[in-house]
Amino acid sequence: MSRRPYVLAITGASGAVYAVRLLEVLIVSGHDVHLSISETGRQLLQHELNLNVDLNDFQPSSILPDRGNIELDVKLQRLRSLAGVSSEDSNVLEGVGQPPGTLYYHHYQNLTAPIASGSFLTAGMVICPCSGATLSAIAHGASTNLISRAADVHLKERRPLIVVPRETPLSTIQLDNMKRCAEAGAVVLPASPGFYHGVRAVSDLVDFVVARICDQLGIEHNLIARWGESIASGSSSSASESAVPLDVPLELDEAVEP
Repeated sequence: MSRRPYVLAITGASGAVYAVRLLEVLIVSGHDVHLSISETGRQLLQHELNLNVDLNDFQPSSILPDRGNIELDVKLQRLRSLAGVSSEDSNVLEGVGQPPGTLYYHHYQNLTAPIASGSFLTAGMVICPCSGATLSAIAHGASTNLISRAADVHLKERRPLIVVPRETPLSTIQLDNMKRCAEAGAVVLPASPGFYHGVRAVSDLVDFVVARICDQLGIEHNLIARWGESIASGSSSSASESAVPLDVPLELDEAVEP
């Protein structure tokens, strides 16, 4: 029996990198993904990651990594092996044995898409990042587009729904909306990375948030070293043995020109 797919929605809160990394991880580990992107989510992908995504003529290559990036990413290589989709010749779009997942796209205004119905079975939904407007729509049951409708479906069907807000600071209205969503059954998972897992680059902070999302979905991964584990071997160690010294600055993954 095939595994149920996941739903991923990208909305207009800052933090597009979390969504793209999560999509990579889900596909590489063999999970099908139904993707929907709001208009402000599209603008976010372009502004923060320079990804030009056409919502009316969507191409998977506009958001998925190419073979070269996958082959250089040690964590994704290990994740493929962990999920049973790894081989020396495989990449995110080519697998041996259990294949990588398939990406399905749905326009955010298409309320007739499969994910708008509770009869379409899924393993859960993630809205990452989750804008304040989307959070409000979910909290008040306002299915104004496919994303908020699919979220409403997951709540009524008692399936996992994870919302990843990044806004800071928070107003009492936003806090109340988070409370409403949590009371309705959603997991509110703010994009607040930890620093105890041996942070050396910005990508380690991104992977922390993605790892916590995967934990909530029950997806096995090795994106970060867990508390008490050695980063290199995964064996038990004290926090002080794996922590980054305070006098060692974080390094950016790529140089950013002014």
